[in-house]
Amino acid sequence: MLSLIMLINRSGAMVIPFLGVYMTQALQFSLTETGTVLSCFGIGAMCGSWVGGWLSDRFDHFYIQLLSLLLCVPIFCLLPLLKEPPLLSAGVFTLSLISETFRPANSVALAHYTKPENITKAFSLNRMAVNLGFSVGPALGGFLAAFSYNLLFFGNALSCAIAALVFFFYFRSRKGEQHETRNSRAAQAELKGISPWKDAYFLVFTLLCCFYAICFFQLLSTLPLFYREAHRLDEWSIGLILGFSGLVVFLLEMLLVHIAEKRLSTTAVIVTGTVLCGLSFLMLLIPGGQIVLYASIFVLCISEILAMPFMSTVAMQRSTADTRGAYMGMNSLAFSVAYVLSPYLGTRIAHNWGFDILWLLTGLVICLTAPGFSWVIRRMKM
Repeated sequence: MLSLIMLINRSGAMVIPFLGVYMTQALQFSLTETGTVLSCFGIGAMCGSWVGGWLSDRFDHFYIQLLSLLLCVPIFCLLPLLKEPPLLSAGVFTLSLISETFRPANSVALAHYTKPENITKAFSLNRMAVNLGFSVGPALGGFLAAFSYNLLFFGNALSCAIAALVFFFYFRSRKGEQHETRNSRAAQAELKGISPWKDAYFLVFTLLCCFYAICFFQLLSTLPLFYREAHRLDEWSIGLILGFSGLVVFLLEMLLVHIAEKRLSTTAVIVTGTVLCGLSFLMLLIPGGQIVLYASIFVLCISEILAMPFMSTVAMQRSTADTRGAYMGMNSLAFSVAYVLSPYLGTRIAHNWGFDILWLLTGLVICLTAPGFSWVIRRMKM
């Protein structure tokens, strides 16, 4: 049911993929102004991840998730009124601060209702719901943007309101059962009560997750701009490509995660997914039309399927019951920091040196990140 809530919510995920295009086309922001506003979204997400993790270790995850969904509704409705970069930056920061508080609480709720042996599948199912919603949201968003960008914001507000209502009536009296994570005895003894900020290997792992996410989140910032400026695609075509990515992950994730769990180690799965991320962006250097764009994003989807659920699993299994919210908050924080750096760096590199240099640098970062994952995960004995 948590996945259904996520599906309803993410089916309205129209604003974020088109936020960069909205600012450059409708508001006539420069590329650097657009990158700055998108980075404010990341700063809010970073703060929200920390706040969500802190709250999840102290308060009921039910109320954190419910308030996050409800408070997003008026924020989405106010965003179309903010036309200047400073005002829109503040609005986007507030939106992401509130919305990202949801993620650690949702991860804790997954652990609360899921048996330990099914935790990776639970994360995959949740992400499958996210991606099914993401396949609907951008496609619908591209259609609505052809009439008015304001409809994107109101559509997102409506989806949050529906998700909040369904969540409240289903989970208001439902009880779960806490489960211990499956760490080895040595790891449990070593990590009992330790803060993730004092767990050196996990800090390195989190940094590498951030590097991966900086590359991956070009999907939400510079990649739609690349489609628009380099390939001259309209909003509807951009929405179809982004919707295709969500559909691919929805159709293949549970199958590929099941196969990976049975046949590969956690290290091999994450390293393979990381390498595929770099390959997908390097493919954008190949001359060609939309066939290349669809092939590239397909490879990026496979990367996401292999890497992200197992990154969450590593964080969950590295934690203990009393530090679960902090570890999941740290895991979310890695991706939130990437929300800041990815658009800020991506738009500036593209503006000063072009998109080809951006894709080459992305591939280089991945070449350094993949062996780093191999080293640190083995040290953590996951």
